[in-house]
Amino acid sequence: MSHPSPQDQPTSPDQPAPPDRPDGRVHGDADGDAPGGDDSRGGLRERLVRTGVALVDAEGAQALTLREIARRAGVSHGAPRRWFPTHLDLLSAIAREGFAELAARVAEADREADRTDAGPRARAELLARCYLAYAAERRGMYELMFRHDLLESGRLGLRETSLPLFARLTALVARLRPAATTGVDPVTAAGALWANLHGLAQLAHWGSLALATGSDDPESLVRATLDAHLGPADPAR
Repeated sequence: MSHPSPQDQPTSPDQPAPPDRPDGRVHGDADGDAPGGDDSRGGLRERLVRTGVALVDAEGAQALTLREIARRAGVSHGAPRRWFPTHLDLLSAIAREGFAELAARVAEADREADRTDAGPRARAELLARCYLAYAAERRGMYELMFRHDLLESGRLGLRETSLPLFARLTALVARLRPAATTGVDPVTAAGALWANLHGLAQLAHWGSLALATGSDDPESLVRATLDAHLGPADPAR
């Protein structure tokens, strides 16, 4: 495995950004600012996204300014706009990485469910646990992914990128609580379940669940949430 070249290393938070060059680049920026760089060697667009992912993991979504991402990527502060005309475009590209990782985790859980011939209730539980685990482990990215302004803007198709996960949850809810039986549209039921899971993720992060329940173990709350929305678990399902 080849090691990143010095120019691809993010600038240290305590190290000032290199001075701008007359052509608008910074010294050491081998890829340049203009489109058409060699992506196989870490083109500027990919480097900016990678830098943003690392920054959101380290310092949270509030740290993702255009200037700070450019500084850490080792380019002039105007360089990102060659690839990302607006701040929302760059943030959306970073958030897409988060949705891709979450989707990969859910797909792996589905493959495990296939191996064990799990029913829809067990699959719904796996999906819920994947979601909550991701929220706990990738807190900054999770908050970025569900920022209303990003999803509403639809930049880079971010809203469409987020929909397959919800569609997966809706399909499971439809199998477990069909509208013909409950009188509730599965999309509405899935929305209520997702809102409950999102609330669990937020309250757990803030420490409010432990204060209210006296425990930081979410297992009983996850089971209660699924029972409330999907009915009690049936071992045969």
